[in-house]
Amino acid sequence: MPKPISRAEFDVMEALWRESPLAAADVADAMPDSGSRSVKTVKTLLSRLVDKGAVAHDVDGRRYLYSPILSRDEYAQTVTSQLADQLSDGRAAPLVAHLATGRGLSEEDIAELEILIADLKRIEAKK
Repeated sequence: MPKPISRAEFDVMEALWRESPLAAADVADAMPDSGSRSVKTVKTLLSRLVDKGAVAHDVDGRRYLYSPILSRDEYAQTVTSQLADQLSDGRAAPLVAHLATGRGLSEEDIAELEILIADLKRIEAKK
């Protein structure tokens, strides 16, 4: 399981998930509220993400180009599993129920969940 990622580190990951590889200055420009973080701060965040195994870098002349190792889906799965463990003893149904009642589900959300449930039932039936 990957090490936890802070909100600021997540913003860096968002930039890299949209486009990579990027130099630190390009990451800073691609981040939300790009004027609020200096390139030095972004370099620190990138260094932390490299240490956590979420990002890799390649040398390009005098600069580093950064790319995500951890995919958005892997991150989402990890965070969701941690949240389910914390809030609902690892069970998915109570977590989905909280999301549904707290935010509501659109017709599209319900249709997607029905397809997902049908797919999961087919997979279980094949076992």
